[in-house]
Amino acid sequence: MTAESIVFVWENFGPIHSDRCDAVASRVGGGRKVIGLELGGNSQVYEWNSESGTKFKKKTLFHGKKIDEVSFLRKFYALARACFALRPADFFFCHYESPFIFLTAALLRLTGSRVFVMNDSKYDDYRRYVGRELIKKMFYLPYAGAVASGTRAADYFRFLGLSEKRIVLNYDTLSTDRIRSLAGVDRAPGGPPFAARHFTIVSRMVPKKNLSMALNAYALYRAAAARPRPLHICGSGPLEAELREEAERLDLSDSVVFRGFLQIEEVCPILGKTLALILPSTQEQFGNVVIEAQAMGLPVIVSENCGARDLLVRSGVNGFVIEPDNPEGLAYFMGLIDGDEALWRRMAIATAPFSALGDASRFAQAIIDLTGDCVAGLAPINEPPKTSIADRL
Repeated sequence: MTAESIVFVWENFGPIHSDRCDAVASRVGGGRKVIGLELGGNSQVYEWNSESGTKFKKKTLFHGKKIDEVSFLRKFYALARACFALRPADFFFCHYESPFIFLTAALLRLTGSRVFVMNDSKYDDYRRYVGRELIKKMFYLPYAGAVASGTRAADYFRFLGLSEKRIVLNYDTLSTDRIRSLAGVDRAPGGPPFAARHFTIVSRMVPKKNLSMALNAYALYRAAAARPRPLHICGSGPLEAELREEAERLDLSDSVVFRGFLQIEEVCPILGKTLALILPSTQEQFGNVVIEAQAMGLPVIVSENCGARDLLVRSGVNGFVIEPDNPEGLAYFMGLIDGDEALWRRMAIATAPFSALGDASRFAQAIIDLTGDCVAGLAPINEPPKTSIADRL
C-alpha cells in the first residue's frame, strides 16, 4: 500500500514547524500530501504566533487552547480520530512521553500504519534513573524510526532501543532563507560594520538558560574592554524582573538592553546587527537560535550542553564552546572576538557550510530517508547517521 500523506503532530506550530512542513512539501512535490496536526492553538511554552505555512495543510484540534487545558480523554479521542481519518499515511510524532500520544501511535502501528518519533533530547540533559529509562523504552515501542536533532540525540534514541539504521539527523531546522529575508541586511561579514555591532542573547528567561552567569560574564568583559559593546537580551519569562535587578546591581543598566519577547520578524533585524550570539545554557536540548544566528553569518558562543554544538559549532572555527559555570571563559571569548576583526570575519565566513546543515531542507531529506521507499525514485538511506561533521557537509 502506498502512503498518500505525511502527517506531522506537534503541540503547536510556530515558525520552525511551518518551515519544516513547507520544506517537506516542496521536497515530495505533488506526490504526497503533507499535513500538520496542531494539538492546541496556543503554545504551552512559547509566545510565538501560530503559523500555517504555504505548502501544507494544517488542522488544529483545539483552537484557542493550550493542550494541557484539555482532558486526557478529549485529547486522545480527537487525535486518534484525526489520524485515522487521514490514513493511509506515515505519521511523525513529537511529545512521545504524553500518554495520549503513545496510545495513538500504538493504535496506528497495530493497525498497519508506520509511525515515527521526532525528538532532540540527549542523555546528558538530566540525571537519569534506571526505572524511568525502562519505562521510556516502552513508550518508544510503536515507532519504526526516529528523527534526531544531533549525534547525542541519536545516541539517546539508540540507548532507548531504536534501530541504528532507522535513525536520521536534522530534526531541529528552519528556513535560513526566511531568516535572511526578514533581517533585511546582508549576512556577516557583510551588513553593518564590525564596529557597530553588539552582542545578543535570544532566550526565555528561565533558570536553565543561565542568564545570570551571562550577565556576570558581560560585567567582566565590560570591565576589561576599552570600548565595550552593548548586550541585547531578547526574551521574557519569570526571571525577567530578577535579571533586570541583577543588571542594575552590576552597574550594567546603561549597556544591557532588555528587548522583551519578540516574534521572529522582530528578532531577525537584531541578529543582522549582531557581532556574536551567546547561548550559555546549563540545559539545552538543541538551541534553534544558533541556526538563526548562523543564517546571518554570526559566530556563536555556546555552552557545551547545547545540542546544536554537535553538528553546527566547531570551537575556534565558527565560534567558541564554553562550560556553563565559567563566566571568566565566556568573558574571555567575548573580548577576543570583540577586539579582533580579522578573527570575526574568518569565523563569519566559516559559518556558511554549517548554516546549510540547519536549513529545513535537511529535515525534508531526513523524512525522505525514512519514508522514501514509498516515493517513486527515492530510496531510504540504510546507514546509521554520520557522526563526523566532514561527512555531513
